[in-house]
Amino acid sequence: MILATPRLVLAPWTEQDRAPFAALNADPEVMRYFPKTLTTDESNALVDRLLGMWAEHGYGLSAVRRRQDDAFIGMVGIQKVLNPAYPFAPAVEVGWRLAKAFWRQGYASEAARATLAHGFDVLELAEIVAFTAVDNLPSQAVMGSLGMTRDPADDFLHPLLPEDHPLRPHVLYRLKRENFQR
Repeated sequence: MILATPRLVLAPWTEQDRAPFAALNADPEVMRYFPKTLTTDESNALVDRLLGMWAEHGYGLSAVRRRQDDAFIGMVGIQKVLNPAYPFAPAVEVGWRLAKAFWRQGYASEAARATLAHGFDVLELAEIVAFTAVDNLPSQAVMGSLGMTRDPADDFLHPLLPEDHPLRPHVLYRLKRENFQR
């Protein structure tokens, strides 16, 4: 599946995406709100898992390229959250991770909006969620720009992080199909 926006193309992962994705995942600033940076092997294993999700569910996080020059800018998409350790599971999550050179240009919102439209209009999902660390204000701003809303009662402690981890407190945003502004 390929989604296109005025400036971006969200497409299946290719072998050429692995090196720039590994560089993105090794950048401490990009990974500031994740438990750690990833090695090249860990990044490649993540791509393999993402490809597996696509094969199993028919959707997932896509590689994102800029139309004007075919530059790899990161990943955006939706994926299932099935782990019962998450208090809101099962759910479908929208997520993004962009290389620093592409921040603050509206790319995350543009690509996520196209992904949400596909999730609601084609997959007919009733709700899509997003979550991040409490301190990740840039991602929360994107969530808000997409029309997602937060109820502090839904905030949670990330179940896969140690109790004393500073990123453990998380916020949850939700968007219902009928509230999505196309």
